[in-house]
Amino acid sequence: MTWTKKRINNFLFFIGVLAVVVMMFTFDVSFVELWQHICHAGYWLIPIVGVWVFVYGINALAWQSVIRGVSSDDEHVGFWRIFRLTITGYALNYATPVGGLGGEPYRIIALSRDMSKEHASSSVVLYAMMHIFAHFWFWFTSIFLYLALVAIGDLKLTPVMAFMFALAIVFCLVAFYLFSRGYRKGLVVKGVRWIGKVPGLKNWSARMLETHAETLHHVDEQIAALHQTDKRAFYSSLLLEYFSRVVQSLEIMFMLLLFGIDCGGGMSGLVLTFLHSVLILSFTSLLANLIGWLPMQIGVQEGGFVVSIAVMELSAALGIFVSIICRVREIIWILIGLLLMKLDKTSN
Repeated sequence: MTWTKKRINNFLFFIGVLAVVVMMFTFDVSFVELWQHICHAGYWLIPIVGVWVFVYGINALAWQSVIRGVSSDDEHVGFWRIFRLTITGYALNYATPVGGLGGEPYRIIALSRDMSKEHASSSVVLYAMMHIFAHFWFWFTSIFLYLALVAIGDLKLTPVMAFMFALAIVFCLVAFYLFSRGYRKGLVVKGVRWIGKVPGLKNWSARMLETHAETLHHVDEQIAALHQTDKRAFYSSLLLEYFSRVVQSLEIMFMLLLFGIDCGGGMSGLVLTFLHSVLILSFTSLLANLIGWLPMQIGVQEGGFVVSIAVMELSAALGIFVSIICRVREIIWILIGLLLMKLDKTSN
């Protein structure tokens, strides 16, 4: 690893540590109340934190599908290495403003030790696109899940919500169109050109296009090639990314059960509770991603949980509890990611 890469890694590690400190001092409750919430969670904190082993494992499988689609025959990256880079990448994304400015560059740098920088860049860009693409599908299908629960009399639909759902459907359809164009023609070169329209970044964009034009075009070609020639890798990655959000909903479900909310109990009650958890996660992630430039999305995630849970006609106190425990879980996994980052650095 070159000295420049070491500096980048050290900088990202410092940002991650700083983010944890900031997060600890930006809770909306005192440390005494925070400890009370953690004690209330009790042993449930273990499955709440532990479910993310499976979430990150599914994310790693999705990324591995992309890597296999763009790599050459002599390039091989083992699952456990991808799994570690997945955890660290998301830890840095949690910690940095505009999610992706920390995790994606780190993944490219780390993966470049196992494959060409061009293929590493392509796989990271493609996986980031797939991650966002799956988000839109999750939000899109959640709207119809909500409407299905309305049809059976489980939830209510107000005129305001119907209008918001209509806007969300249009928003998702536009996103699907833009992604389809990006997958057919690539978007890296266009992305760099768009960045050049931002005040102060015009010269950087011009230098990037002049110096790395061939590499950027190759990355775009590989993005298009995955969608056109390796549809199995493309759709398996998309389905895995979508499924990871379904599994993530278990985290919300555990907290609902902790509060005694089981929709009447029995198997049917548990199924409804899980479906409610899917909707809460979907609405919260939508609000959080709309203002994704804030570090750790401070205040946005908390407000998102409160609003989403209110829509489900549950108490605001539950929304605050869920947001706080999720924040605690984020801190734990950021620390795990930073530890893996240091271990990966010292082992090379």
